[in-house]
Amino acid sequence: MTKVNVYKTDGTVKEKIDLPKIFDTPYRPDIIKKAFEVIHSNQRQPYGSDPLAGKRHAVASVGKGRGMSRVPRLTQGQAAALAPNVVSGRRAHPPKVERNWKEKMNKKENKLARNSAIAATADKDIVQQRGHQFDKNVTLPIIIDDDFEKITKTKEVITVLDKIGIYTDVLRSADGTHIRAGRGKMRGRRYRTPTSLLIVSTKDTVERSSTNLSGVDVTRPQQLNIEQLAPGGVAGRLTIFTKSALTSLGGAK
Repeated sequence: MTKVNVYKTDGTVKEKIDLPKIFDTPYRPDIIKKAFEVIHSNQRQPYGSDPLAGKRHAVASVGKGRGMSRVPRLTQGQAAALAPNVVSGRRAHPPKVERNWKEKMNKKENKLARNSAIAATADKDIVQQRGHQFDKNVTLPIIIDDDFEKITKTKEVITVLDKIGIYTDVLRSADGTHIRAGRGKMRGRRYRTPTSLLIVSTKDTVERSSTNLSGVDVTRPQQLNIEQLAPGGVAGRLTIFTKSALTSLGGAK
């Protein structure tokens, strides 16, 4: 069993504990990527064009023998209409609302993906490959005493993270925030922010005091999913567990 440090809110090591068996799950990036793509596929909103788009014209074909193409033409004029690939014509194969974007995944595969992504949070090499920055002496995953759940102010959370040696990752996220390239700028998603810490806690207090930090997400042990553990389908997110959350996770199935 791997032993990790349990940090107090002042950054010192309180004790060493064994990680639950879930952290012994083999690393499976292929299954993790598959689970991430299934989640995103099921979040897609069906879309399609109006069934009558490009068909609201009175048209007729002029027939053969006139030395001109036999595409449908407006009855009031000579302009082509209705047919695909003509000005104001319909699309040949438009997207349809009835298309089913849903994907399924085996329960055992989904469980393996989640457990593998959780285990990846304890591997320094995998976490560093995602670009996270942290003190080299920190043991992963980061386990904090339950006193951390009593903090109600963001500045106190910053102090704790700085003393442990992981606040640099929040600064990395803040410095990396940039304006999105493309049309998304007009659609309510102007900025892109790199993900930083994931905090797993059993109480809502941490969520109120931490979510204002750049790139930080807060969740419960029972709500952990691939989208949080492996943003973009890449595992190894820098993760903080409170001691009670880790205990709860050890009994998760």
